[in-house]
Amino acid sequence: MKVGLKLWSVNTDFYLKEAEILFDKGVFDYVELYVVPNTLDTLNQWKALKTPFIMHNAHFAHGFNLAKKGNKARNRKIYDETKHFADELKAQYIIFHGGIDGTPEETAQQLAGFGESRALIENKPFVALPNKMGGNFCRGATFTELRSIINEVKCGFCLDIGHAVCSANSQHKEPYGFIKELLTLNPAMFHLSDVTDMTSPYDAHPHLGTGRLDISWLKNNIFPHNAVISVETNKDNKQNLDDFVKDVKWLKSLS
Repeated sequence: MKVGLKLWSVNTDFYLKEAEILFDKGVFDYVELYVVPNTLDTLNQWKALKTPFIMHNAHFAHGFNLAKKGNKARNRKIYDETKHFADELKAQYIIFHGGIDGTPEETAQQLAGFGESRALIENKPFVALPNKMGGNFCRGATFTELRSIINEVKCGFCLDIGHAVCSANSQHKEPYGFIKELLTLNPAMFHLSDVTDMTSPYDAHPHLGTGRLDISWLKNNIFPHNAVISVETNKDNKQNLDDFVKDVKWLKSLS
């Protein structure tokens, strides 16, 4: 199992130094870096962190929406910044969200247009968070949409467990059965947090072992022995990553 620390490109104060210390201690194996638009000035600081990297392209909250044709020029500009980070940091993958509203066909067309061999599409909840995202329905929430996008783009897949639970609830599907269905899309990696309410359509990121998700079942039935897993739990302290360390220890302790 390879465990990843999720950070944003703006986290160059306390978290960056903490990451250097924790990587040297063997707490995690790579950084998944979310590239906030217009932060190329931080790149050299991240290059000094001698860890493997996976990139996460900016999503709807930062104006990136593959599902809308009118966003095409802005999407390209944001992607170009992420690509620059990925090239310089020698990232293995670049993760993309499919967008909100619009159409899955537009999502596939724009993502294919990047010609990005490292691209992974991430599954999403069916409905966007109310009063936060400014949209209604997420693209890439259903098995059919994801399969169509993957086949059209010839890209890989990142299976987000919490998002799968949310989408299953919206679709009136059994969550663990839906996760198994998504597993047939051959994910290259996973996102993991716990789930407070296994019936909710809305996404949250509680710490591992604090919710109702059966992570032992996931470890024994879903994750391969060499799984690449980014821990996407909330960070409680802006000056240290102690809660992340606790999450990783908990995950690795499961039989």
